Amino acid sequence: MRTYKNSKGVLNLDALNAIINQINSFAWGGIMIVFLVGTGVVLTIGTRVVQFRKLGYAFKLLFSKDHVGEGDITPFQALMTSLAATIGTGNIAGVAGAIAAGGPGAVFWMWVTAAFGGATKYGEALLAIKYRTTNEKGEKSGGPMYYIKLGMADRYGGDWSWLGWLFAFFGTVASFGIGNMVQSNSVAQSVQISTGVSPMITGAVVAVATALVILGGIQSIGKVTEKIVPAMAVIYVIGALAILFKNADMVPAAFGMIFSNAFSAKAVGGGLLGTVIRFGVARGVFSNEAGLGSAPIAHAASQNDDPVRQGIIGSLGSFLDTLVVCTMTALVILVSGLVTLDPVTGLMSIKDGLSGAALTTTAFDLAFPGLGGMVVSFGLIFFAFSTILGWYYYGSKCLEYIAGVKAINIYKAAWIGLVFFGAIYKVGFVWNLSDTFNGLMAIPNLIALLALSPLIFAMTNESEKEESQKKAS
Repeated sequence: MRTYKNSKGVLNLDALNAIINQINSFAWGGIMIVFLVGTGVVLTIGTRVVQFRKLGYAFKLLFSKDHVGEGDITPFQALMTSLAATIGTGNIAGVAGAIAAGGPGAVFWMWVTAAFGGATKYGEALLAIKYRTTNEKGEKSGGPMYYIKLGMADRYGGDWSWLGWLFAFFGTVASFGIGNMVQSNSVAQSVQISTGVSPMITGAVVAVATALVILGGIQSIGKVTEKIVPAMAVIYVIGALAILFKNADMVPAAFGMIFSNAFSAKAVGGGLLGTVIRFGVARGVFSNEAGLGSAPIAHAASQNDDPVRQGIIGSLGSFLDTLVVCTMTALVILVSGLVTLDPVTGLMSIKDGLSGAALTTTAFDLAFPGLGGMVVSFGLIFFAFSTILGWYYYGSKCLEYIAGVKAINIYKAAWIGLVFFGAIYKVGFVWNLSDTFNGLMAIPNLIALLALSPLIFAMTNESEKEESQKKAS
């Protein structure tokens, strides 16, 4: 039994971990998966599949200079900041973990989650602009805590600030683990494996680099993420496409494995179809964070006063994160030959029991020895670093809602220190705790999205009517 002794007695860490695991099983369990995907389905139907109808228009808006409004960063920087927090270890290690735990079919359910998640992100970004506020420093503050407090009061009356406070509390706690220590630990481990550099040195470098960026506020974060995220995503995707081109004859079989296993009654070790769905959906949500309520915090800072337009830009998040980057990872793994399905039983086997980042790295390295592994390693490093920047902003805005602007300086100092701490110590318990609170963030956010869905639909319809009238005149 692991214990921590203090002046008041003994705290059983195993018992505490068991409690966290129970909460985690609910936060990422079947009920929450239905809640997450169900909300996406409702918003998809109500907006008439806006995430795909407006896909081309979304890219046009993303690169357009024709945006007007108060804000701290451009719409492009807002999307890149939100992607900085989502494109990370989940796209490299998370996809591999989903395949290892749930089989190739888990990838199909990741796609399903992303497809509906685009409408969820649309609604989140729309409401973030609609109900954002300006703090005492003149910065924009928004996200679920504000559209819960202000939007639900407007529509239903009463005081909903307590529900916004819950979201902000869950977000603050989650940020220290999932957005900080877990990421710096991933960077340190990856650097040590690829170069032999001590985690202490890596931790110090990452902490200093983080400090240099976040001390400049959201404008500095936006300027860095708009360069890092596209550059690393393009390099990673090009590397993956090169492998798929080299193994073009195996790509159809890879898709065949995904679709056949997605609806098979067999999963890893003879489990049920629900295992495939659960891991696919959970990893899909973990990857693109649709419904968790994190991305709208970044979108609220956009220099855009049109909620619908920012919502359309926000809908790209799930498409780029999961349908593009995660799909590349999955296909590279499946054409590598490391994963096989028994044609009779349908059961899966993975060479040497590989999982997580090791499975992805090995798959890339088999295609291009040395170079492939470096693509994954550097991808992990830069994706994780950008996640640290994006989640710093999320956590600071959550804490601002709870304790005010003055608390941010304390948070900033703690954030930098924990980046270093996370790099040199095992973060298993921290990961478990933050993963749980990350899932709990979805509850107040989804309640608000469903409660305010009539407003989302009405604003969408009104905007499209105005566009039609402009074209007709």
